[in-house]
Amino acid sequence: MSITKQGVPLFADTADDAEASVFRKVSWRLLPFLGVLWVLAWLDRVNIGFAKLQMLDSLRFSEAVYGLGAGIFFLGYFFFEVPSNMLLQKIGAKKTIMRITICWGVICMLQTYVTTPTQFYILRFLLGAFEAGFYPGVILYLTYWYPSERRARAFGTFMSASAIAGVLGGPLAGWIMTSMGGVHGMHGWQWLFILEGIPSVLAGIFAWFYMTDKPEQAQWLTDSEKRVVLDALKRDNATMGERGHDWRTLFTNRKVWLLIAIFFCLLCANSTLTFWIPTIIKEVGFTTPMAVGWIAAVAYLCGAIGMIANGAHSDRRNEVRWHFSGAALVGGAAMALLAVLLGMQALSPVITLVAMTAALVGTMSAIPVFWQLPNRYLAGSAAAVGVALINSVSNLAGFGAPYAMGLIKTATGTVSSGLYLVAAIEILAAMLVVFCIRRLHHKREA
Repeated sequence: MSITKQGVPLFADTADDAEASVFRKVSWRLLPFLGVLWVLAWLDRVNIGFAKLQMLDSLRFSEAVYGLGAGIFFLGYFFFEVPSNMLLQKIGAKKTIMRITICWGVICMLQTYVTTPTQFYILRFLLGAFEAGFYPGVILYLTYWYPSERRARAFGTFMSASAIAGVLGGPLAGWIMTSMGGVHGMHGWQWLFILEGIPSVLAGIFAWFYMTDKPEQAQWLTDSEKRVVLDALKRDNATMGERGHDWRTLFTNRKVWLLIAIFFCLLCANSTLTFWIPTIIKEVGFTTPMAVGWIAAVAYLCGAIGMIANGAHSDRRNEVRWHFSGAALVGGAAMALLAVLLGMQALSPVITLVAMTAALVGTMSAIPVFWQLPNRYLAGSAAAVGVALINSVSNLAGFGAPYAMGLIKTATGTVSSGLYLVAAIEILAAMLVVFCIRRLHHKREA
């Protein structure tokens, strides 16, 4: 007979508490450092949005040139993410993350010397090529450490670093561009690339000494703690049932292409906001780099809170579809409202910025929940390649959306028309999950 307290087995409580304690230890070891790396990656990726405020006038680039350069980053992603994740599975996360981080830091600094559109396009492509594999690599890496019921919170905590990068990046970019302009004869935007590239190189070197590839290799866990992690992963794999392991079947797997379509639609919205928030803030009437930076920081802080809260609530409820769809619907509706408000310049700038922030919060909050879906259908090498395939193809949205926004802005003088289109695409992402993911689950369980 088991000993109980108010109908709850005490031994079960003790085991659950012990397991939670071990995973807290894992989280404190893994997530802060991975978060720092993602902050650095995000800063080096999106600082072009702030550099644009000075760079276009300095180099006499058009909005369309900027849009293509911002987006061509994701072509590098497309071509190199799958090979990078295959390499990670073969040689381990430590070597892969070190290589990626050092290389993107070097390319970021080389952007200092851009003088022509062609140079700009080449370096942005290379930045994407070298960063390719980091984000899907970390998603894959965390599946080696967390069972599915703990992943959404871990994903949300890690991914919130992109929002934290927005909080830090805006004021930092504003300060660098304002205070460093003219130093050693260089523009503020040039110093921005130099000073934000150096920490990435140093962090990549540190990754070699700090990271651990698998739980069984973790010297910072006791033998009993390793068993807790490995047993939880084993139970999770058994619960998930049979999933695809052969990566060669991915290209004809309709579930994978559905997930690609969903994430593509979401990233259309995310990449648009990422690269055009400084321009939107400027259109509202805040023109100095410092003002733009601080306003963007507040918006991204709200985004970080949304990502963590939505991921944690998804874990507690063990529910994915509505946590994704609800967030995406909020993001799409807020973006449509933002387009309306930007066309009505007589309205208060504060209301417009609130709509912009709501669009960012909704869009970013859907991202960590989405990454619960691939692991319901894929395992082993199929998961390694599948996560990279989903992310790389979907990130073509990061190429198309900023470029299209640049063309629309050049043709019309405003971003409103582009925002309407992107809002509709984000709402489509929510509808695909609501109406299609349910059918897939039903067939898998039948």
